[in-house]
Amino acid sequence: MMDERNLSAGITFVLLGFSEYPQLQVPLFLVFLAVYTVSVVGNLGMIVIIRINPKLHTPMYFFLRHLSFLDFCYSCIITPKLLEILVVDTRTISYMGCMMQFFFGCTLVITEMFMLAVMAYDWFVAVCNPLLYKVAMSPKLCSLLVTGTYTWGGMCSLTITHSLLELSFCNSNVIHPFGSEYSAIVSASCSDSYFSQMTCFIISTLNEVCSLLIILTSYIFIIVRIIKLPSAGGLRKAFSTCASHLTTITMFHGVILLLYCVPNSRNSWLFIKVATVLHTVVIPMLNPLIYSLRNNAVKETIRKLVNTKIFSH
Repeated sequence: MMDERNLSAGITFVLLGFSEYPQLQVPLFLVFLAVYTVSVVGNLGMIVIIRINPKLHTPMYFFLRHLSFLDFCYSCIITPKLLEILVVDTRTISYMGCMMQFFFGCTLVITEMFMLAVMAYDWFVAVCNPLLYKVAMSPKLCSLLVTGTYTWGGMCSLTITHSLLELSFCNSNVIHPFGSEYSAIVSASCSDSYFSQMTCFIISTLNEVCSLLIILTSYIFIIVRIIKLPSAGGLRKAFSTCASHLTTITMFHGVILLLYCVPNSRNSWLFIKVATVLHTVVIPMLNPLIYSLRNNAVKETIRKLVNTKIFSH
């Protein structure tokens, strides 16, 4: 087994990506490059805007800043490799490069999963206990919640990655998607992957159930509270405040459920590739757009920055 693992460490994976559609390579490259640029600029812009505007120094925007940071990192880990294999003939990634990409990608996904749950709890406190909001969501608690999400994401990812490192890889070193997707790595293995699959299944199910339970519980209380609001203006404002977060949660968990919870979805590599593109390329771009377009404070800050820049010239 040790010799097999040593042999595996020296192999190179071939990333098929969208190579079966050669006529689409250049158009896909241009589309993904545009999406990647918008994602990087949007998420970094959101971080800067929240940082420079004192009005946005609240727990809600503190969590939003970390969500933008996670999306930025996730884009930078996955998308550059996708762009590379669309324009080069040698579509390969080393064994350690593949495992490192999977580890960091998995860490960011799990961390974002619980960051969205933390944001749901933050909405719950803001809507249901507005007078005690600043006391309940103290800076110390916010820092602990964020640290906990990063730590838990890293621990879960390290466990799953370690189970993948125990697998051996012989001649079947072809990965159908464009990145280190779990099912593709397991499919390329020539050893028994039962332990690794059970590890991933237990951790994924636990994380998905726990995060969704926190989100659903928070929003049940939020909806009950909103319904009891006497004024129509307050009702509209509360729904508007929660709409961006609900949109992000729906997209994020919707794609995850499509990838891992739909029966027989792993039999279709095209389905996995499209779903992976949505999860790794599109969603990180949409999140800053959703929060900026629906947030008056963010739009006001952007307007001031643009006006300042124009007047300075």
